[in-house]
Amino acid sequence: MNQSTAWDTRRQDKAERLRNAARIATGKVIPTEKAVDALEALIKPGDKVVLEGDNQKQADFLSRSLAAVDPARVHDLHLLISSFSRPEQLDLFEDGIATKTDFAFAGAQSTRVAQLLADGKLEIGAIHTYLELYGRFFVDLIPNVALVAANSADRDGNLCTGPNTEDTPTIIEAAAFRDGIVIAQVNELVDSAEQLPRVDVPGGWVDFVIVADRPYQVEPLFTRDPRLITEVQILMAMMAIRGVYERHQVTSLNHGIGFDTAAIELLLPTYGESLGLRGKIAKNWVLNPHPTLIPAIESGWVESIVAFGGEVGMEEYCRARPDVFATGQDGYLRSNRLIAQASGLYAADMFIGSSLQIDRNGNSSTVTHGRLSGFGGAPNMGSDARGRRHASPAWLEMARVEDGIERGRKLVVQTLETFGKGGVPKLVETLDAVSVGKDAGFPVAPVMIYGDDVTHVITEEGIAYLYKARDLEERREALAAVAGVSPIAGKHDVAREERLRRDGLIALPSDLKVNPADAKRSLLAARSVEDLVTWSGGLYNPPAKFRSW
Repeated sequence: MNQSTAWDTRRQDKAERLRNAARIATGKVIPTEKAVDALEALIKPGDKVVLEGDNQKQADFLSRSLAAVDPARVHDLHLLISSFSRPEQLDLFEDGIATKTDFAFAGAQSTRVAQLLADGKLEIGAIHTYLELYGRFFVDLIPNVALVAANSADRDGNLCTGPNTEDTPTIIEAAAFRDGIVIAQVNELVDSAEQLPRVDVPGGWVDFVIVADRPYQVEPLFTRDPRLITEVQILMAMMAIRGVYERHQVTSLNHGIGFDTAAIELLLPTYGESLGLRGKIAKNWVLNPHPTLIPAIESGWVESIVAFGGEVGMEEYCRARPDVFATGQDGYLRSNRLIAQASGLYAADMFIGSSLQIDRNGNSSTVTHGRLSGFGGAPNMGSDARGRRHASPAWLEMARVEDGIERGRKLVVQTLETFGKGGVPKLVETLDAVSVGKDAGFPVAPVMIYGDDVTHVITEEGIAYLYKARDLEERREALAAVAGVSPIAGKHDVAREERLRRDGLIALPSDLKVNPADAKRSLLAARSVEDLVTWSGGLYNPPAKFRSW
């Protein structure tokens, strides 16, 4: 046994950092005006730093403070972040404070991420799914410093995260138990834990708290104004309900955040009710508190929702519906991005969402030329969980038998109109992601959902039941048949279409007894945000930008 080996180097390093900050903090409390000084004292060049910036909640005070440090003192950081959502998060790379990143989603900053990569100012380790990134925090991307956000804290570091718990406990745990530094910005500081609504993270996991100059940023990412839902999206929603939800008796599911799925939510209390489907489909949900789901909740469709995060304006509504939402005795929603991602992967029968591009084999991606947006949780939601062992009718509907052993399959449904804005085709021969990945030097193309996981594709033309295809060529035929005049459609072949319809590989609206003439906005249970407020009994308080009355 080597007696000279030191087994607590990380602990010794943490102790040194804490000594550096002792002159700045009073106990665990850092004065607001000393944020930059504290970061310069606690962060070392080359550190792995987790900055809480998921696709909703942002530790924005800490990100602004980090962007203000002296690059001569703090530089070459390896930034670990769920989602690039704010400009200063990328200013870090412009100024050399950070040089490398591992992330999951970029969203509004996707164009700038692509430009920084092209300019050689940013190195990408990998574009992850959320579960993948969180997992690596505990394995090979162990953070030296974690910067997070919470609603309130006491002077001992106990945190209340409120309705937007999201990934805060996961980030903190990854750092705290490997002797990393944990700093939490809070909206409010109280004297003792008894004054907190509840304790979501114990103070023993937290090194410092700092009152931010303003409440942390939360984006209403999952709010969709019903006024913007089109009749084409309503038609696709009708086909989805008849050709997927009803046909496969889907009861547990995850919805993406687009207008396609918002249309489905608003058709359940009307069109779905006319089909007698209440109580038979769409009962158990994995998704944020979507305002467009309010009419379905009020109509008795929804039994339970497990939430990734909160949604601005939905706080009081969630508080008033504890049978549906997970809430504490304090009334706050308990969201948990890690658990919700795992639930969407293993406990849900179906994922349905849209994409920017789908190729002729059914592969899809939101990474396109000049836009490196990443994936978020879609690859987790939109993949077959091969470790799943519990059965359900929908899962067994997809069953395959190999050597006498039957196993079910998750439904992975992609929806998209065949052409986007400006007449740009969405169904393409080859994904932009292939060349983007090659140009960026990625070892694999940044594909969001692989085609062999996709069971259904829904366009305005019809539904392709890809899971029924016997080989790749038949899969391509089915997808081409619902591609309209997209590049992958080829010349219209009536005989081919009839064969695919007869064999159940595609279904047109008429096959589903869906009349396109009925796809009117009058079919929506709510046609404006104001209608959603009315449905909620005044409990929903939408952000100002969604108020038009």
